[in-house]
Amino acid sequence: MTGLVSRFALIAVLALSACDDKPPAKPAPAQTAQKSPAPTPVVPAPPAAAATSPIAQAINAAAFDPAATGPDAQRDLLVRVQTLLDRAHFSPGVIDGREGTNLTLAIKAFQASRDLAATGEITQELVDTLTAGDGGPVLVDYQITAQDVAGPFSPELPKEDYEAMAQLPAMNYHTPLEALAERFHMDEALLQLLNPGADFAAAGTTIVVVAAGADTLDRKVERIEIDKALGQVRAFDKDGVELAVYPATVGSTERPAPSGEWAVRTLAPAPTYTYDPSRLTFGKPKGKLTIKAGPNNPVGSTWIDLTKDTYGIHGTPDPKLVNKRASHGCVRLTNWDAAELGSAVNKGAKVIFMGAEARAS
Repeated sequence: MTGLVSRFALIAVLALSACDDKPPAKPAPAQTAQKSPAPTPVVPAPPAAAATSPIAQAINAAAFDPAATGPDAQRDLLVRVQTLLDRAHFSPGVIDGREGTNLTLAIKAFQASRDLAATGEITQELVDTLTAGDGGPVLVDYQITAQDVAGPFSPELPKEDYEAMAQLPAMNYHTPLEALAERFHMDEALLQLLNPGADFAAAGTTIVVVAAGADTLDRKVERIEIDKALGQVRAFDKDGVELAVYPATVGSTERPAPSGEWAVRTLAPAPTYTYDPSRLTFGKPKGKLTIKAGPNNPVGSTWIDLTKDTYGIHGTPDPKLVNKRASHGCVRLTNWDAAELGSAVNKGAKVIFMGAEARAS
């Protein structure tokens, strides 16, 4: 048992790596590894009582209408469709009420799974199929708790100031607003738009949030496909049934992700991140650094370690950039999608990289 704990701790510490450019150095002895803190408890989904504000009611009732070309009507339908896709495990990434590549990919994948024409467009048939399987409200009321605002919170630092990050005791959320937005799979701007004038740092405040549901799958994942060209991860059970689809940042033309077939070695919730300049070509620090765990850690709050040394599937501190910017070789998901995949994946599950990177560094 001691050896298993040491191995887990070592994997957590080595979760940099996505990002290495050179072959991995020999791992340090397990006894030098720093044990990761316990993962953040899973927060239950909000109750299924629809929100009562006028904007929330409009979004909950949003219908497909080609004649409705106003920005509010378009936003309302987009939020509803994004949320229903998210709950069906065809993730659009961050829910923001905007059109974009990640939403188009999620729609196409959902349409294909239901034998619909995979156009990637919102249609009456798409909305009917989504709502036939899920008739619940997409926006609900939520009362901010004392725990939500208690923190601890971490100061916001420049993206590649690894030396400053290494001085922090943890890489926590910066504000209650950020923590709440990520919990409910939302863009911070959308959360603020739905709650004008709300004080997100005040316990007892009632706000409107997305009813995103639990970040779990109902079956174990035995195969993962990583499409480097599309920027998409697909998860399948032992019978080849598609369980979930996620947008992903997968390598770059300069620092490509692996190719071929690998496997899941282990899971490390709450990983630390090691910056080692002898193995990296980005960043300015001259010496090796360890950045503590937390949702704003460079590899987010979950690390799925692969049998390709130093590579993994992991979360990110900036969910709105998933599949928008290149990575240093790994597979980057939103924190909630990485947690969902990690909660269901079996050790030894096949991981198949396909296609070629389309995004430049």
